[in-house]
Amino acid sequence: MTKAALKFYLSFQVLTKARSAKNQNYVNTETTISAESANETATVFANEYLNKLSGEKIERECKRQLDAGCKTLVVNFKETEIVNSIGISILLGVIDAARNANARVVFADVNGDTIELFEMLGLTNHVQVTGSCR
Repeated sequence: MTKAALKFYLSFQVLTKARSAKNQNYVNTETTISAESANETATVFANEYLNKLSGEKIERECKRQLDAGCKTLVVNFKETEIVNSIGISILLGVIDAARNANARVVFADVNGDTIELFEMLGLTNHVQVTGSCR
């Protein structure tokens, strides 16, 4: 199993165990997503764990930027360590929304393991990906 596949599997296992746990106080309901925009380019900053909660916030912000006329949507993964299966699904929704708005998507500052995961799942066929120095 590749390192990226193992990381994906482990993040899925963490999510599955967390859902079945009785005490779900581990969830950070204060997740905030920041964004910057200039001209027709918007940058949305993902946090350390791209899951359902943070992913939905990223998706809302990306769609808001696209509705405002953004033509280049950059999702910055500088702080992101783990992307789980729900996060991947949400990113596919962002890619689809950008395609419908005739905008391009760039995943920036992506760590090597996550790039490998994106390649394995075919996301790199639809977006430009730039790696990080990590």
